[in-house]
Amino acid sequence: MKPLSKMGALAALLMALCGFAPPASQTAPTTLAPSVPLAPSLPSGHAANASAAQAAAPGHALTAEDVSAYVDGLIPDAINRGNVAGAVVVVVKDGQVLFERGYGFADLKARRPIDPETTMFRPGSVSKTFTWTAVMQQVEQGKIDLDADVNRYLDFKIPAYDGKPITMRNLMTHSPGFSDQARDLIVTDPKRLEPLGKLLKESIPARIFPPGTTPAYSNYGASLAGYIVERVSGEPFNDYVAHHIFAPLGMAHSTFVQPLPAALKPFMATGYKVASAPAGPYEIVQLAPAGSLAASGGDMARFMIAQLQDGEFQGQRILEARTAQLMHSPQFRPVASLPAMDLGFYQEPGNGHRVIGHAGDVNNFHSDLHLYLDDHVGLFVSFNSAGAAGAAHGIRTSLFKGFTDRYFPPSPPQEPTWTTARADGQKLVGHYVMTRRSDSGWLRLASFLLGQGKVTADKDGIVTISTFKSLANQPKHWREVGPFAYREVGGDSRMGVAMKNGKPALIMTDDLPPVMGLQPVSPAMSAAWNLPLFYFSLAVIAVAALMWPLAAIVRRRYGHSFELTGRAATLYRLTRLVCVIDLACVGLWLWFLTYAESDLQAASSASDGILRLIQAVGLVGAVGALAPLANAALVLRSGDRSWWAKVSSVLIAVACVAAVWFLFSLKLITLHIAY
Repeated sequence: MKPLSKMGALAALLMALCGFAPPASQTAPTTLAPSVPLAPSLPSGHAANASAAQAAAPGHALTAEDVSAYVDGLIPDAINRGNVAGAVVVVVKDGQVLFERGYGFADLKARRPIDPETTMFRPGSVSKTFTWTAVMQQVEQGKIDLDADVNRYLDFKIPAYDGKPITMRNLMTHSPGFSDQARDLIVTDPKRLEPLGKLLKESIPARIFPPGTTPAYSNYGASLAGYIVERVSGEPFNDYVAHHIFAPLGMAHSTFVQPLPAALKPFMATGYKVASAPAGPYEIVQLAPAGSLAASGGDMARFMIAQLQDGEFQGQRILEARTAQLMHSPQFRPVASLPAMDLGFYQEPGNGHRVIGHAGDVNNFHSDLHLYLDDHVGLFVSFNSAGAAGAAHGIRTSLFKGFTDRYFPPSPPQEPTWTTARADGQKLVGHYVMTRRSDSGWLRLASFLLGQGKVTADKDGIVTISTFKSLANQPKHWREVGPFAYREVGGDSRMGVAMKNGKPALIMTDDLPPVMGLQPVSPAMSAAWNLPLFYFSLAVIAVAALMWPLAAIVRRRYGHSFELTGRAATLYRLTRLVCVIDLACVGLWLWFLTYAESDLQAASSASDGILRLIQAVGLVGAVGALAPLANAALVLRSGDRSWWAKVSSVLIAVACVAAVWFLFSLKLITLHIAY
């Protein structure tokens, strides 16, 4: 979960358990597919000043000594400065553990150090790679067809969308088209843990895209796949993984079971938001196949080796070689110039090397897994704290980038100047929203009011996207080096655009995994006019609400009587009362968002009563908006009211109607609580 100032925690929650084309064939065949290049060749007729490619500079020797020097030079100081309690780093090469080391503490109070072999971390969405491996085992046995309607395997029905059913391939490439969900994703009370099947049946997400068309990360989709494994195998999911993955790999310090079994509790690292804060509780991930794994660094080494060796570890097989190769092959490429989704794993930028991986986050643990397939090298890192300002994210990003550049250095890139850069850049200008979003409840607020990205282009066609930032939190700038293929100015990350009918349909970057991207926002929901309208309306409502009692105090202080009588007085007072109610509603939402920022578990059914109260206040304000409209009509018809009264009555009416628009368009008032 990688994670907007006030919306930071909500964005983090929506990214929870995240690891982080034209569709690759629209559906890739089940037979083994060759690796697809990360970027297409550039047609020379459209480029000028292209330099010839040069050979890559020689990298450092990938030895235990050099890795030790490199990691020791980075991690201890970084976690200390980042207020991170501890970390584990594991590197495997050619079927052996090359390096594994713990840093900091597994438990600060007890000053318990991290043992990389036995200390258990929560790798969050890295759990999904085990779920997808279990799926591929069932594919191998002929019990699951990657391209069949998943309803074939379920005891409830997922409705079709646009007449198209969801397939397992859609689930594994994060393209089933589900709206994202956050409600009850993580809890701490074991009594609130629901059976997987029951939870899935009762919380089918809204569908917002046709399957197989749009990358939109889905914890529900991964958990649905785990439930299908459970049903076709006849074993509960936790038991299945233990019997068919953990046992053959000798992963003795790993489990999907929640709460943690008593025998494993002594090995569990304690999680912290920051090292200087109190210890956090053991987080229970309701959609277990999406992120409930607890595992040691040593156990993750065994899993990485098995994946790198096409399913085999020390004579034990968890997948046949052809199945593993299929799993590691491109299946869905939303933007042609950028990495693709494999079956469960996503491709990553690797300086021309074939790298796949997955990231994972719960509130207090943050992890990355990277597999350099052709080099037979794996890298795993996990932290038991987010750290100050999310420091763990920056550390793990720097570690992966630095490790790749050190041992697999890049070739000097070709840097063509694209002749249509200026015109192409102007086509991208506008507001965009993430494909991974919640459209079914109040979290729509995060996407459409506070979470939109703004794309701009200068006179030279250099594109800036407000939501794509460097580790220094500065917006990145992109120069076009191919048809709607971009390279970071002063950097090496890539950005690409999928065009449809001459307009941008999807913007993606290899800074993020190919499970999410930016889509142009509809004019009705564009922040270009919604945000100014929101702030204008809030200011008008606040002034009207606060001036009402202040005017009464001034009149009493100077002995003046209220001049209005009858219907005019009633509508005046009702209008101000509606403004007070609307202001109270805004205040309640701000309080709730602050509450959610301090405790992400506020996004749970335990908060349903609070949300219903806030919605009730909002509904009263929405119905009450009739009063400002009636008041404005009366004031405008009156010949003895001042120009200021007429102007202010219209402004207040517009502001109150705008409040109704925001309440319903952002789904702050809904019949059912779902988000």
